[in-house]
Amino acid sequence: MKTFLAVVLPFFISSVVSAQTVGRDAAARYFQKRDVAQSPFGGASADHYLALHFGKYMSSQSYEWGKNGQEDDVGGNNFGVTYRIGEWYNSMDLNLRIDYAEFEVGDENSSKISFVPMITFPDASSRFPLYFGAGIGPGVFFKQVSGKSSLSLDYQLIAGARFFNIFENTGFFIEAGLKNHLLLLSSGQLNGTFLAFGLVFTF
Repeated sequence: MKTFLAVVLPFFISSVVSAQTVGRDAAARYFQKRDVAQSPFGGASADHYLALHFGKYMSSQSYEWGKNGQEDDVGGNNFGVTYRIGEWYNSMDLNLRIDYAEFEVGDENSSKISFVPMITFPDASSRFPLYFGAGIGPGVFFKQVSGKSSLSLDYQLIAGARFFNIFENTGFFIEAGLKNHLLLLSSGQLNGTFLAFGLVFTF
């Protein structure tokens, strides 16, 4: 009997250990829900990204928008908010940018709000300070030059630098690029360059 146990018992223990290592239980461990990966923001990679910005057109030209065929320096101040609504991990972000802009076309004032889905790279979770982006979307005029369309197609090309968590979850950024639009239901367009700065929040 002792001889039998001496032979069988080690074999039985070895089989149990092997089953736990390579069996169903071991395989199940690979399908357990993982903790959310940590991001450079100090929290989870699902942290939200929101930016508030103030900017100004540095130069701008309008074509067939006002009474004259072409006018210079028609763009004024602009204010906006950018919120990340999606992320391609280790690649780029999908953002929604809402911009309010003011213009002076000839002797008339104009203002509009635009809703621009925008792709920026690299993704904010990388914490790389430089970023680039492009977006296109609709614009709606609160006040428009007489006889011109109240709807526009807005498109932007941007480049900037952002610095996260300067004070807790608040940082800042500076950005420059192109902000253009085409009037949809009438002739008229704007080509402009801008400079903006603001705050970045992660929460």
